[in-house]
Amino acid sequence: MSRASEPGNNKPRSTPAYLVKNTVLGRCLPDASALSVIPSYFSTVPGLPSSINETANTITNGTWDVVNGFSTRDIGMRIFEDFASSWPWILVGLLIAMLVSMLFLLLLRFIAPIMVWVLIIGVLVAGAYGIWHCYWEYENFKDTSISDVGLTTNFKTYLQVQETWLTFLIIISVVEVIILLTVIFLRTRILIAIALIQESSKAISHMMSALLYPLVTFVLLLVCVAYWGAMALYLATSGDPIYKVVALNTTMGDCGNINGTSFSPSDYPGCPSVSCIFIKYNEEGLLQENLMNLQIYNAVAFLWCVNFVIALGQCTLAGAFASYYWAFNKPNDIPTFPVCGGFMRSLRYHVGSLAFGALILTLVQVIRIILEYIDHKASGAQNRVARFIMTCFKCCFWCLEKFIKFLNRNAYIMIAIYGKNFCVSAKNAFMLLMRNVIRVVVLDKVTDLLLFFGKLLVVGGVGVLSFYFFSGRIALPGNTFRSSSLNYYWMPIITVAFGSYLIAHGFFSVYNMCVDTLFLCFLEDLERNDGSMEKPYFMSKSLMKILNKSNKTLKKHREN
Repeated sequence: MSRASEPGNNKPRSTPAYLVKNTVLGRCLPDASALSVIPSYFSTVPGLPSSINETANTITNGTWDVVNGFSTRDIGMRIFEDFASSWPWILVGLLIAMLVSMLFLLLLRFIAPIMVWVLIIGVLVAGAYGIWHCYWEYENFKDTSISDVGLTTNFKTYLQVQETWLTFLIIISVVEVIILLTVIFLRTRILIAIALIQESSKAISHMMSALLYPLVTFVLLLVCVAYWGAMALYLATSGDPIYKVVALNTTMGDCGNINGTSFSPSDYPGCPSVSCIFIKYNEEGLLQENLMNLQIYNAVAFLWCVNFVIALGQCTLAGAFASYYWAFNKPNDIPTFPVCGGFMRSLRYHVGSLAFGALILTLVQVIRIILEYIDHKASGAQNRVARFIMTCFKCCFWCLEKFIKFLNRNAYIMIAIYGKNFCVSAKNAFMLLMRNVIRVVVLDKVTDLLLFFGKLLVVGGVGVLSFYFFSGRIALPGNTFRSSSLNYYWMPIITVAFGSYLIAHGFFSVYNMCVDTLFLCFLEDLERNDGSMEKPYFMSKSLMKILNKSNKTLKKHREN
């Protein structure tokens, strides 16, 4: 016999078979069948009134009734059958999304000017229509407008007030004028942004392996998540297991009053449902007192590792694209394996800088988590001043996190270009961007507009195509797939749409990193070189044409 219920004892020698199945990484977990043990467990506690037993029975029976009523297992089996029958076509949809994303990025080399100006003109036309519509509504409500509305939650009431449309008219007109003046006076910078976008598409066409690097980042992030989960599980199950001898069915035989400390079927001949159930882990001892601190350290380490993996990916891609820009004779001077070279240089020379930048971002994220925890605990407080101060703190640290991400991203680019430490690279990148702040804003907004349109095109197009296919509106010849065989045709559609978004986000994140890297290289090229034979420009001919610049070596060669 084994002393199973003593807190300090080890596991019983004869562990039940079902208990062995319910383990993860060698650690015991509470069995789901323990839900049926609740009434019998309460019945073994002396001094409790029968109403508690009745309440426990009611809760248990009600829970199982709800689960059975929803038929969760049946729905899950149907969804699994849908995925089993449609997974080849789901993969085809994701493959189409990958091809469309890649094709869109490559076509930007030729259609970027057309797309940018079409989008800008479309925004101006939409603003002009909004001005006309607001003026038309303003004239219509001149005689029938409601004079006194007051405060109401019905938004349609405000739309019947003449002053509402006048406010809309003024706001849209101001925005329209700002956009129009920006296009007129910053057209040269818009042309520079278009040329950089075209150059980025050309760079990606010379190093297509860069589009596959998000898979490496994804695998490394999975390793971080797996390590964090394993450590959290081991910490949560670090105590000694505690077992109880209970009856799984108290209505069978003499199973009503079982509260033993040892488990052996021969000790309970009148109760065939007796069993040894794992209850919990012992929470006593020095380790359990520091368990929360260890979990916090594990969570902070997880955030640090995730930020380091992202920083490693950004520095790797920046090194690859910088090697493209600083190649004087493109594409002959481009390294053979630029992405692999950038990855090896980052691991060999820049691990400390990347870890330091990731640590700064992690500290800010930890502070934000602490503020969210405090705000959650104080959500019921009625002190408006305290709530206002907490909201201001959360807003400030949110802005600080965004700024640090922006600064780290550009610091990693400078690290990949010059190989200096994090602090020097962050300072140089920040000062360089501040000296060209208007170009930064124009390039950022033009790039965001293009990439948003690209994501909308990929996700929307593939999503609509999958809807028509899985709903049966598009039939394949030969009846290779029938939509009538699906129980819920919207599940494959959601899967394809979500997967398409992840694929498009992965491709466009690489493209965005390419644009940012070439932009910083372009600014450095302008400040450090003058087009002479000693300091020639490394930028493309289209950029030199926009800026009216050229290399003197080329001029002499043409004169000769």
